[in-house]
Amino acid sequence: MRLSSSRPRRSRLVALAALVAATLLLSVTATASADLLTPESGGSPNADDIDTLYKYVLAVAIVVFVGVEAALFYSLVKFRARKGAVAAQIRGNTRLEIGWTVGAAVILVVLSIVTFAKLGDIRTPPNSGAEGLNLADGALVAAGPQERLPPNGKSLNIEVNGQQYVWRYSYPDGDRNRLNDAFSYEQMVVPLDTTVTLTIRSQDVAHSWWIPKLGGKFDAIPGYTNYAWFKIPSSKWKPGTVFTGNCAELCGRGHANMTGSVKAVTPAEYERFIERRKRDIKAANEAAARQRRDQEDASPQGPDAPQSQNE
Repeated sequence: MRLSSSRPRRSRLVALAALVAATLLLSVTATASADLLTPESGGSPNADDIDTLYKYVLAVAIVVFVGVEAALFYSLVKFRARKGAVAAQIRGNTRLEIGWTVGAAVILVVLSIVTFAKLGDIRTPPNSGAEGLNLADGALVAAGPQERLPPNGKSLNIEVNGQQYVWRYSYPDGDRNRLNDAFSYEQMVVPLDTTVTLTIRSQDVAHSWWIPKLGGKFDAIPGYTNYAWFKIPSSKWKPGTVFTGNCAELCGRGHANMTGSVKAVTPAEYERFIERRKRDIKAANEAAARQRRDQEDASPQGPDAPQSQNE
């Protein structure tokens, strides 16, 4: 008697535990806006679209999960073994089998349609905003890669180069002499409200450039060029905001230290940054040239001394 009376109690506890687990799961999804269960977003429109698409898929997955688990626990309680009961011999249910097959196919078709509908906004960058760099100084707006140009054909193109174990960012100014381009390491500086297209390459091994709040991650592969874009709206972020990320591809023993960041500034601050970097690079090159001349002059043979046949 005690054994038989404990079974219904145990079944009720199992059903209650399942209900509590489902409730907790649904309550946790309410914090998805805090990026607990979904990708980080908010820094760029493409990151927002990726996050929205992920939430659509997650919502459908939760409904399917809860439905399957509810049917499972209902079956465990409803059709649990009873003393003396003889199980019904059922070979199958054609209508039920066709129903869940068609239902699964419909879910996949709907998710595919939603994905392709959002994919255009994720892949295609928009035009820069009214407060973007293109209105501040058109000379600094370079044509980005054809694969990722905004509708008006203009974007601020920045080259991202992965190296063991640091990121190098080059800022082409439209001049054919690439030696005059400004560059920086670890931190990329970009103007607010400006569409930034990225040309991503690697100098040595496979890396992956990823700033979570600015969109998806993109591989940097030797011998191959990848493209990405983002646009930091001035309506949501203040000048000086820094978005952090890291290399998302195991690239060697220094992988954990290969971090990167993007600093958003006003278009005027961006212009000053570029000019300052150019002056610093020019001064460093001139200092290095002077040092080489001084070393040649100080050598015993002198810079104009003839070389021996063995050299």
